[in-house]
Amino acid sequence: MLQYDPVFYSRLLTELTLAFHIIFATIGVGVPVMIALAEWRGIRTGDPHYTLLARRWTRGFVITVAVGVVTGTAIGLQLSLLWPSFMRIAGQAIALPLFLETFAFFVEAIFLGIYLYTWDRFKNKVTHLLLMIPIVIGSSASAFFITTLNAFMNTPRGFTLEDGVIKNLQPLAAMFNPATPTKVSHVLASSYTTSAYILAAIAAYKLLKGSDHAYYKKALKLTVTAAFVFSLATAAIGDLSGKFLAKFQPEKLAAAEWHFETEREAPLVLGGVLDENHEIKYGLSIPYGLSILAHGTPGGEVTGLNEFPEDERPPLYIHYLFNLKVAFGMYLALVGFLYLLRQKWTRGRALPKWLLAAIIAAGPLAMITIELGWFFAEVGRQPWILRGYMKVSDAATTSAHVDAMLLLFCLLYLLLGVTVVRVLSKLFRNYDVIQEMISLGIEKGGLRS
Repeated sequence: MLQYDPVFYSRLLTELTLAFHIIFATIGVGVPVMIALAEWRGIRTGDPHYTLLARRWTRGFVITVAVGVVTGTAIGLQLSLLWPSFMRIAGQAIALPLFLETFAFFVEAIFLGIYLYTWDRFKNKVTHLLLMIPIVIGSSASAFFITTLNAFMNTPRGFTLEDGVIKNLQPLAAMFNPATPTKVSHVLASSYTTSAYILAAIAAYKLLKGSDHAYYKKALKLTVTAAFVFSLATAAIGDLSGKFLAKFQPEKLAAAEWHFETEREAPLVLGGVLDENHEIKYGLSIPYGLSILAHGTPGGEVTGLNEFPEDERPPLYIHYLFNLKVAFGMYLALVGFLYLLRQKWTRGRALPKWLLAAIIAAGPLAMITIELGWFFAEVGRQPWILRGYMKVSDAATTSAHVDAMLLLFCLLYLLLGVTVVRVLSKLFRNYDVIQEMISLGIEKGGLRS
């Protein structure tokens, strides 16, 4: 029988909550950008299909926002209940971004309500589009402030710790720590990429099922084009993140690449199996790859994992998280490139089924990549919850009932997950796009593809 360990259950519950919340947080950050692009495209071209895209995406977005509020509240609750020692030490330093995130969400929620209920209320359509600007800013700002909190946990700055008490606190220095630029930009770009591919997968699915309507073709073109651009930005920022790790978290980079000895001209290892002597078998080694990733030059010196005490080394399985994340990211960029290439050279011809299937797969794979990225970021910081100051084992609660909380939250997330799927399915099944086009006068009754 598994022995009760409050640290283990606290970690498990926090991981579960974050993994569930990140789905809705990602959609909450990325979909407003796609809604704005669709409505802007509709106004610019005078094409009502793009405006209808924005209208329908907004309805689904509102539902995911509601669930994101619940899971976000759960995270705030669990920070205090599961990690009281961490909050006692770091609570003052992270209070500012937490407050600003709440303010950003209120801005987003207020303007989202106005935006949702003012379709066709303005003579100038640009006025309605302008309402989306504070929604996009609010959602991205929420991600910014929360990510600065996570960045602070990786590179704590802006305070001194004396006898377990924070002194000389500088809130802005804590918020704008060295990890903030790369972490925030990576979170935003990857959220935009993932949301675009999720919407693209829906359009591709409809086309694969035989619907040849122009509405879905335009939706696919808009979303995949945006996803490709955002995926390139994500890759570029990922390269900068590697250089950040080499400077500020070398133990994470070394563990991710199974790099044990400090050396120049270090190779990048993909896949493989690590034996008890730290020898890598069956892996693909790219000469100079790790030095280039870490320093931008083949001769760059990469710190090895042996430079760190064994009890301060991240788990070595993060190597696979890193590899999968990179592989899936390359897949997303490749799918977008192939789609745009096909569009350029075969204008007007139907897309092949294999490409539509690849775009459909890109939707869930993009979300899995987000999950892998967060697990890599959080597990790669282990054993620290506040790097260099406090370990996870010292931060957790000693309560004897965390396992019961885990069960309750599992049931809550199961209920929320089933509910949101059923509500979204019913929302779009009962009032499909053709019926809405007819009701809005975009198409005449009886025309159906």
